[in-house]
Amino acid sequence: MKNTVNTIIAISLALYSIATSAQRTDPKNQDKELGAISWYRDYSTALQLSKEYNKPVLILFQEVPGCATCRNYGHDVLSNPLMTEAIQNEFIPLAIYNNKGGKDKDVLKIYKEPAWNNPVVRIVDYDGVDIVDRVGNDYSAQGLYSAMENALKVCKKEIPQYMKILAKELYGYINSRNKETYYSMYCFWSGEKLLGTQPGILNTEAGFMNGYEVVKVTYDNTAVNISDLNSYASSQEMRPIKKDQSYRISSKDEDYYLKHSNYQYLPLSPLQRTLINSALGNRNDVQQYLSPQQRKWYAESRKTDKTLYLSPFGQAWKERTYRS
Repeated sequence: MKNTVNTIIAISLALYSIATSAQRTDPKNQDKELGAISWYRDYSTALQLSKEYNKPVLILFQEVPGCATCRNYGHDVLSNPLMTEAIQNEFIPLAIYNNKGGKDKDVLKIYKEPAWNNPVVRIVDYDGVDIVDRVGNDYSAQGLYSAMENALKVCKKEIPQYMKILAKELYGYINSRNKETYYSMYCFWSGEKLLGTQPGILNTEAGFMNGYEVVKVTYDNTAVNISDLNSYASSQEMRPIKKDQSYRISSKDEDYYLKHSNYQYLPLSPLQRTLINSALGNRNDVQQYLSPQQRKWYAESRKTDKTLYLSPFGQAWKERTYRS
């Protein structure tokens, strides 16, 4: 009898899994407006899963197929690998087409959302109640991220490290904030390792200038003061140096510690590369900087894999995903 019950439970769970997965979109074969996210398409299912897994529902009200604004939102905002990871891991993603009828139209009525509209995002609890303000007329990745982070805080959930990395890159690479500086030193392997530990650093790059080993540093000037950065560099026997035409990247020395590890086989964002290379050099925890999918890929990595960390992040992510 016990075996029969267990069999029935197993079959029921399998059928439920098949049913819920069938309701999701396929990032490998879906409209550009949906980005690279696998979305649920049934409102009641999303609310049920929200309650079961204690995760907020992130509802995308989107025109599919849609206008240029809708397509750009899918391409520029909803296809960023770390944004995709955050939406799929920390939320229950639900897409509602605002230019269709049936169940989609019913959900539009619930939230009084207009039909044939540009992208709107609402983040709700398992009762369908807004957790944070509606995201409308803001088609930036920063606007969406801000709502996501606020929603997790309201739900008293910890912000994962990979989301914090995403935030630093989204805000740090705003033109008015990111700056560059150069330091000469006795060894750029150590230079990247040490400078990568500092707050506000977005990227480090090993190179040569006037016969010296140097590290080019890209930093967020709202997160670190250049005088503090210079002071730290001086304490580590480095000195600021002005860039001139002699500067060249030393490709074989760039991210030295990372390229001698299995992390080289992962698609990584620029900041992840810098943090991971520094952590490896300083023998600190590296896994904290990876998203759930990256951790899975790392566990599966082997020396016959293709080096991906040097490739453009989005391109490398697609290549690794489609190979899986």
